[in-house]
Amino acid sequence: MDNSSGVGVLDKAVLVLNALEAGPASLAQLVQSTGLARPTAHRLAVALEHHRLVHRDGQGRFVLGPRLAELAVAAGEDRLLAIAQPVLAQLRDLTGESASLFRRQGDVRVCVAAAERSSGLRDTIPVGAALPMTAGSAAQILLAWEEPDRLHRGLRGAKFEATTLSSVRRRGWAQSVGEREQGVGSVSAPVRGAGGRVIAAVSVSGPLERLSRSPGRMHAGPVMAAAEKISDSMRRTTVR
Repeated sequence: MDNSSGVGVLDKAVLVLNALEAGPASLAQLVQSTGLARPTAHRLAVALEHHRLVHRDGQGRFVLGPRLAELAVAAGEDRLLAIAQPVLAQLRDLTGESASLFRRQGDVRVCVAAAERSSGLRDTIPVGAALPMTAGSAAQILLAWEEPDRLHRGLRGAKFEATTLSSVRRRGWAQSVGEREQGVGSVSAPVRGAGGRVIAAVSVSGPLERLSRSPGRMHAGPVMAAAEKISDSMRRTTVR
């Protein structure tokens, strides 16, 4: 099948974006996966970075940029966000806490959807906020099912340990008590896409005076149910 559009530079830029779909890549890895000459791959990646279609992670590797998510939302084609928003609202109403959806982008996790608690003391994470992958229950979820090499790299400087992530994989949810911010707790569970791959994390968060020192005991059930509901809807829409 001929994938050429007849516009050579565009086709080569798409090769770069397609290569980055698999995850962060160094320039050498881009060259290997795209078959492009090293100067060409570098020139295209830097040009795409200028337009925020690509950016760099903390190790200088190229990763897909935030502009792609913005365009998907604007076009109304992001099925995950469309499916997740009403589920987050239901989760907020059920738990009485703010609910959020996070995706990983390189060395950060980005809040891509949220349903905020309407009143009272709350932990507000605005849509678009980028938080570290080294703290918080959503970070634990997004790291726990990574390949071993990426998992161990992600543990460098983290406030949780490998044994924590082992427990997360076993029980299917994660909790955080003051990891990201003093006095704040959270509970998260994985959203899975095709093949069972973890593509996002659903979270509820709030002050420890409401969530207690064991927030999972209070909210793990509804958070896992919300994550599974989103995952099931994603699977159904993929099959159609």
